[in-house]
Amino acid sequence: MLATSLASLAFSASSSCVDYRKITDGECADACIDSTVGICPRSIVVSAGGLDAGKCADVGYAVADGSIDQQAGPCGTIHFNQYKTSAVLSLTASDVSLVTFDGASGTTFAFSELNDPVMGGQSSGTWSLGSEGFGVMDGQVLDVPSLKAPGFIKAAADGTFADASTALGGDLLLEVRSTTPEYKGFRVTFASGTLSPSYACSGGGSIPLSRGCFKANFSVPSGDAFTTVRIPFDKFSDKWSPATGEQTTTCAADSDVCPKASTLAAIKRFELWAEGADGKVHLEVKSIRAAPKQAALRMLSFATLSSSPPKDYMTCSSPIQPSLRFGVSGRTTPTVPVAVDANESLADAVCCDSRVKPFAEPQFLFQAPDILLFQKLDADGINTFFDSVCGLPLFRAPINRTFAEFEADTNEHGWPSFRPAEVVDENVVTDVKTGYVTSKCGTHLGSYLPDTKGPRWCMDLSCISGVASEEDRVTG
Repeated sequence: MLATSLASLAFSASSSCVDYRKITDGECADACIDSTVGICPRSIVVSAGGLDAGKCADVGYAVADGSIDQQAGPCGTIHFNQYKTSAVLSLTASDVSLVTFDGASGTTFAFSELNDPVMGGQSSGTWSLGSEGFGVMDGQVLDVPSLKAPGFIKAAADGTFADASTALGGDLLLEVRSTTPEYKGFRVTFASGTLSPSYACSGGGSIPLSRGCFKANFSVPSGDAFTTVRIPFDKFSDKWSPATGEQTTTCAADSDVCPKASTLAAIKRFELWAEGADGKVHLEVKSIRAAPKQAALRMLSFATLSSSPPKDYMTCSSPIQPSLRFGVSGRTTPTVPVAVDANESLADAVCCDSRVKPFAEPQFLFQAPDILLFQKLDADGINTFFDSVCGLPLFRAPINRTFAEFEADTNEHGWPSFRPAEVVDENVVTDVKTGYVTSKCGTHLGSYLPDTKGPRWCMDLSCISGVASEEDRVTG
């Protein structure tokens, strides 16, 4: 299956989204990415993830193969659709085949339809077998008149299913397609560890002795081809409402309701539901199988975003740029006098971590052998220093003094030091009471420390070593 390198801020694309894709190991994933993903501009996410413009279908990957949510560092979660080039979605050696409709021994079971029997329920459906080896659930879910709430239809099969315990931590895979992909009430259940699977799957743990029927929602993408829908086993729960089908206790909230290895080793019943939402239903199911946990986060590497401070301490509008100037990106250790997360770089900590706000980068960092700031500046011109997060111009030096005077002022204090004429006022926010200096986009830059010569801005080089924003490259 598609192995990817990054899993939750919910992300939904808007009309301004742009398609991007990533290909690896003969498989492809794509997403329509909005202008921002959480706190991050799209350009940073695209660059960090190594994404290419366009859809998978543009380069021949047209057979849907499920989807996956990928965590883009501190920015948020992006929902990717996965595709293969061949119409044959192969069963990997580690997958466990549970249900097929091709007559194969050990995976073919007799499903039967059950309509809502509660208090005059009017939902109705049928179950049949397609000529090409798939099951078909067809019908309509209507409100139960006395309850004024949607009923259900479902198809169920009892039997001894294959041991799927090796897939714990992985996913249940449904190979499905639908002419009603807009329907919002598709669910699947499996029963295990109960003496009466049908009873458990009617009670959902809400009535005595009805634990052991695990339910989860799923949706079916539109299209004519069969699609593999992945449902993580940790999204199932055996506590859910028999009235709506919605989980009353989630696996994330209480591990007691989660499937265990022993659960997956002894499944006794499978059910496919249309429940909790009115509407016409047509679902075709080609197979059900279990897959071990996918190789972790291999396809989309957002490593350059992963060093940001935790959300509770993140003060910057987006992550530090991946390639800071003057060698600052090489400082990957947060050498600051307070405890921060070990994965933070020096710039992450000094410029974006609220825990470090009263402190600074090491004094004379600009003189370090891997930095040597003044050897990298233009001694005969004006040098612009850009925000390490958003790329806005912050300081231009030297102005109204010589390069040697600028260097001497910096050497005297131990941090790059600027005078009033060198400050880009519209982008720099100075709190003269506290001495804190930040940029217009929220980056902590350093301190305002006047001396006998007048106002002086003493900045952390880590926070003013950015690359110009696209707008400033165009206008500059």
